[in-house]
Amino acid sequence: MQKKISFMLACIMAVTLLPAQRTNKPVALNLFRDTPVLFNPTDYPNGIVQKGEEIYLGNGRIVLKKINIPAFRKYTEAALSITLVSNGDPWDKSGSCFVIPANGGITMLDIAADRASYPNLDTLRYEQLAGIVQGENYRPAVELMRFMTPFGVGHFSSDDDSVSARRRPVYVDGWAKEVTWTQDVTDLLSLFREEVYVGVFIDTWTPEGYKVDVALSFTESGLRCDKMPKLHVEPLINTNYYLGQKHPDIFSRQDVKIQFSIPRKANNVRLKYIATGHGGHSGGDEFRPQENILSMDGKEVLRFTPWRTDCASFRRFNPTSGVWLQKRTQAFIGEDGKREVKEIEEPLASSDLSRSNWCPGSDVTPEEVNLQGIIPGSHTLTISIPESTPIDKNKLNHWLVSAYLVWEE
Repeated sequence: MQKKISFMLACIMAVTLLPAQRTNKPVALNLFRDTPVLFNPTDYPNGIVQKGEEIYLGNGRIVLKKINIPAFRKYTEAALSITLVSNGDPWDKSGSCFVIPANGGITMLDIAADRASYPNLDTLRYEQLAGIVQGENYRPAVELMRFMTPFGVGHFSSDDDSVSARRRPVYVDGWAKEVTWTQDVTDLLSLFREEVYVGVFIDTWTPEGYKVDVALSFTESGLRCDKMPKLHVEPLINTNYYLGQKHPDIFSRQDVKIQFSIPRKANNVRLKYIATGHGGHSGGDEFRPQENILSMDGKEVLRFTPWRTDCASFRRFNPTSGVWLQKRTQAFIGEDGKREVKEIEEPLASSDLSRSNWCPGSDVTPEEVNLQGIIPGSHTLTISIPESTPIDKNKLNHWLVSAYLVWEE
């Protein structure tokens, strides 16, 4: 007994005090490499298009692959990396890397093959926005990473490119050749216990589109006693319009309420929430700060304004961004060393503008809420974006939100 207690104490000290000795070398799994995501109805007709191990849906805008990851018994950290280049699309577009939950019933593969439809929903609740929440024999896809393509990175990044060469500001010494994002997805490891489909969606409408590399890396503990907690992921909502779905402007008219249940043995329950506003026009949901309010059973648990003010720092990734000239008064040091002031014209790129929780070329980090004290049983999550605006003809205002729960079993 004494030996067992000593072993447990030694293990606790090693886990908490010696992080350098806790981990082995990472194991990498390449999901996609130089894989096109595009819109080409001729070569990628409606339905399912198989190209080797890759499956295309939505005329090429979605690519899927079935994967199996190694079995890890000890504590393991996981990271997702995505590298993207334009293959000729000059625009900024929303993107999503996701996993289709195993044993989830109806999937987007069934929808694409006309084998099934999204579950019928109460139109008073979700305005015929099919497939955004759980339904009969259906669970929405879980986002591994939300990202936004920059304007033309890679394809238009040469210094003598006829489109972008004269748009490069003096403070950028050269256009980036690609953009890479990495996020920790350790909390989502339980989604990979079985063989699952991982996919990438990009909202492109050009036949050139983009090319992506996607990789998962796993770092397992080197300590025998460092056991992996058994986690569960419960998808709640996902308004990304992957396949046969509408732009979700529902938040401009009502709060969205999602029912879910917590089992008795759930511990350390946390809510993850991803939100980005879109619209692409002045005054729309993309370019106007708006509060997001999340409540659990009527009690507010999160209130924040998803807004990025650092978009100018992504300028090197956006060679095809539109540029305007703005006049302003500039203080500077003259040729004789004296301080002078004069009016100048300064370039302002579209990619510099602040946006609703994203920049062209950025990923989106989930917000996390620790639901301490939540009890087993039925609950309701309410998502409110009270200042959002409805779609108006070509003003496609909408919010892409996804949320899921993580708990220890």
